[in-house]
Amino acid sequence: MYSKVTSTDIQHFKSIVGDDYVFLNDEIIKEYSHDETEDLSFLPEVVIKPEKAKEISEILIHCNENNIPVTPCGARTGLSGGSLPIHGGIALSTERLNRIIEIDTNNLQATVEPGVINQVFKDAVEEKGLFYPPDPASQGSCFLGGNLAENAGGPKALKYGVTKDFVLNLQVVLPTGEIIWTGANVLKNSTGYNLTQLLVGSEGTLGIITSIVFKLIPLPQKSITLLIPFKSAEDACKAVSLIFMAGITPCALEFIERDAIDWALKYSDVKIDIEDDIDAHLLVEVDGNDIDALYVDCENIQEVVSQFECGEITLADNESHKDMLWKLRRSISEAVKSNSVYKEEDTVVPRAELPKLLKGVKEIGKNYGFKSVCYGHAGDGNLHVNIIKGDMSDDKWNNELTEAIKEIFELTVSLGGTISGEHGIGYVQKDYIGIAFSEKEIELQKQIKNIFDPNNILNPGKIFN
Repeated sequence: MYSKVTSTDIQHFKSIVGDDYVFLNDEIIKEYSHDETEDLSFLPEVVIKPEKAKEISEILIHCNENNIPVTPCGARTGLSGGSLPIHGGIALSTERLNRIIEIDTNNLQATVEPGVINQVFKDAVEEKGLFYPPDPASQGSCFLGGNLAENAGGPKALKYGVTKDFVLNLQVVLPTGEIIWTGANVLKNSTGYNLTQLLVGSEGTLGIITSIVFKLIPLPQKSITLLIPFKSAEDACKAVSLIFMAGITPCALEFIERDAIDWALKYSDVKIDIEDDIDAHLLVEVDGNDIDALYVDCENIQEVVSQFECGEITLADNESHKDMLWKLRRSISEAVKSNSVYKEEDTVVPRAELPKLLKGVKEIGKNYGFKSVCYGHAGDGNLHVNIIKGDMSDDKWNNELTEAIKEIFELTVSLGGTISGEHGIGYVQKDYIGIAFSEKEIELQKQIKNIFDPNNILNPGKIFN
């Protein structure tokens, strides 16, 4: 279907980016063959690291003319296989596009390149008293470009929104080589179709982002974090909606099942005593500028959860204590990975439906013989379902698990949700996309892809077949 990369192609790429940024050695090729998606690996034929939009344009023009597939990649921290070069070809890394071009304190905006690490950007704007809220678990290593590609969220999406809510404008190189800006650096824009929001979440299939203009907000000065233990996981899920019904809007509200927190405690150096009869926790954070008002919020939260069987609530109002609790939460994914063969599904439902989703996941697990460990951003209905192989036979794991996952997704959609809240569809979930969309809806998306990328050279084989 696609052309192989030839020595002539290699020489052309070297003439564009320089000899030092075209890689053919086995070690680099292997490094760029995988992301954080389970154990999948696809070898690219060459890795290229351009530095400018113009260089990317020239590469894509050549690849489009010669039918060479191009897979954009950043830090490769994704969980959906979005940066896997499944057709070989070129792995095009954005890691050299790593400048914070401008932080505009007058207009509360920043212009950055896609290879900037999320946490580096957050720290830079905080030094100026500003705030960029999206905070995925991999914020210390993931690139902003990847965050845009997957429309990443994180705990603080609950109050402040996900990545798309902070993007004003994008510079994008199209698969055919044209360089465009998708919008304008303004807060309101009703001029034509919203290409900016179309590109956010498109998983690198429509264009390669080379510059981003973000909206920023003033930095909240105070925060308090609560760790609330529940004797019933379903009760913990029920409490989520009640907290909002009480007029409280936390900046983060996380659900953590018992096994998840136990594994995280073993994996990390965090020390917390948990009673034997505790089944789940809610990790709740409130923020703002009035510390007294935040303590009132905490009192109201404690009043809400008092109707359930709870253990002793931990209140963290100093930075070291808060950091410890969040370190525990952010270590869960790696802890699960280190404990067992697993598959992670990124379900999301209206938050009032979380108890039904959790109960249904457990019932499906019983029917198919697997255990699940669940955690996630409960405040916005986002539940990460980690399916643990455990004692499940290889035959069942390899041949029956797809049906179990299908049932989980069907349940999720029946509850008004969808099959990915923040990880994207990529390669690993594309066979399930028909659960979330009708044939006509999928066809419309394919038509959009064809307009942007008529020869299907950019990140082919992702989202849909």
